[in-house]
Amino acid sequence: MSISSHSSMAFSSCCFCHSLISYKLQRNNAASFALAPIINSDLSSQQVGGSRTKLRTDWSFLGGSRIVIRPNRPRTLLQRNIFRVSASWLESSQIATSIFPLGTLAVLPFYFFMVVAPKAALTQKVMESSIPYIVLGLLYVYLVYLSWTPDTMQLLFPNKYLLPELDGIAEMFSRVMTLASAWIHLLAVDLFAARQIYHDGLENDIETRHSVSLCLMSCPIGLVSHFITKALFSRRDT
Repeated sequence: MSISSHSSMAFSSCCFCHSLISYKLQRNNAASFALAPIINSDLSSQQVGGSRTKLRTDWSFLGGSRIVIRPNRPRTLLQRNIFRVSASWLESSQIATSIFPLGTLAVLPFYFFMVVAPKAALTQKVMESSIPYIVLGLLYVYLVYLSWTPDTMQLLFPNKYLLPELDGIAEMFSRVMTLASAWIHLLAVDLFAARQIYHDGLENDIETRHSVSLCLMSCPIGLVSHFITKALFSRRDT
C-alpha cells in the first residue's frame, strides 16, 4: 500500500474521532442548557421535608453535567429548636418577673389593715374573707405547672428513702419559675399565719401588731413573737 493511502486513512480516522467527540460535547451542553430553565424554575424552589435544598452542578469531560441536591434539614431543625427553647425561656422569665412584684403588692393591704387599724370593723371583715388565699393558691398551682420539668421528681426525691437533698433543692431553686412559685407559696403561708395571730389577738385581747409585722418578713419569727407576747399578757392578767 502506498504512503498516500496510509495518510488518507489516518486523516479519515482523525476526522471521525473529532466528529464523535464534538457530537458528544454538543449533546451534553445541549442537555445542560435544556435542563437549566427547569432547574431554576422547579428544583431551586423545591423543599425537602419543609426545608430548602442546595443545588450544585458538577461537570466532567467524560460524564458531562451532573446535578447534586443537598437538603438543609438538620440545620433548619436545629435553628427551630434553638428558637423554641429561647422563646419558651423568654416567656417563662417574663411571667416570673411579672408575678413576683404583683404577688408582693397583693398581700400588703391586708398587713396594712391589721397593723394600722386592727380593731376596725372593715379590717375584721376583710380578714374573714378567704378570697386572698384562694387566689394565691391558684396562682401557686399555675406556677408549679409551668416550672414542672421531667427531672423535678428526681430532684425532689433523689434517694431510695424518698427524702429531699440539699443539692437537688438548690438546683431546683436556681430556676426562675421555680423560685417565683416558692415566693408565692411563702406569701400565702405568711399571710395565713398573720391572720391566725390577728384573730387570736382579738379573741384574747392581746397586742399583735408587732407579731403580724414580723410575719410579713418571716412567718416563724412572727409566730414565736406572738407566743411570747401571749405568755407575757397571761402573766400580767394573773
